[in-house]
Amino acid sequence: MNEIDSTLSERGERYGNYSDVAGTTQQLMAIIECGANYEHLNAEQKTSLFMICNKMARIVNGDPSYTDNWHDISGYATLVEQELNITNRDGEG
Repeated sequence: MNEIDSTLSERGERYGNYSDVAGTTQQLMAIIECGANYEHLNAEQKTSLFMICNKMARIVNGDPSYTDNWHDISGYATLVEQELNITNRDGEG
């Protein structure tokens, strides 16, 4: 088994089948994209939501006790929060 195959096998055990994760991610994003204000989100917000959906898909298709996925979700949310605080676009203040 070469290095790439080994990595993919290891990730599959941790995150679940790639096709399942991709399908779940796309289903979650389809719901989010139906939101009334989705078109008004900036690139950072849209990307963070996509990444959060991907992490959620990994959780429900793979190892739900793998803390890195949960940590990453909070990280993507924090990046948007920090950007909003810098630009004061959160409607407060």
